[in-house]
Amino acid sequence: MNKFILAFNVTSMPAQRYGINRDFCIFASMKVVYVILGYIALGLGFIGAFLPLLPTTPFLILAAALFFRGSPKTYRWLLSQKKLGTYIRNFRENRAIPLHAKIVSVTLVWVSILYCVGFVATNCWLKMLLLVIAAGISFHILSFKTLK
Repeated sequence: MNKFILAFNVTSMPAQRYGINRDFCIFASMKVVYVILGYIALGLGFIGAFLPLLPTTPFLILAAALFFRGSPKTYRWLLSQKKLGTYIRNFRENRAIPLHAKIVSVTLVWVSILYCVGFVATNCWLKMLLLVIAAGISFHILSFKTLK
């Protein structure tokens, strides 16, 4: 652990001076980058559970892949979560989305888009763009196999 902290703090200094291999410094720094990006993806996935236009599953899969490279302990923690781990395991093993998740996702997308088209957007081109985006998201969600 001391070598990791030392290597992370001295990446700009000559690593040989401290008796640390330069490759170790780069490797340790990349692990930190993977973990930071993993937490960002996890946060976006968590927010996506509540916002219909932000997808949950792709961000959770990205977070799992980043944690797998950066911190196996955090990766195991993520997969052991009751709700979030289920999304990742289902998608990783079956490349499928549960029926309930599909119904909720598509419904929330269309409710929010139709609200924006009806009450928020004033330009005709913006309304058309929102409808095209909603159709694309719906097609993408429905293109995956359904997990029953």
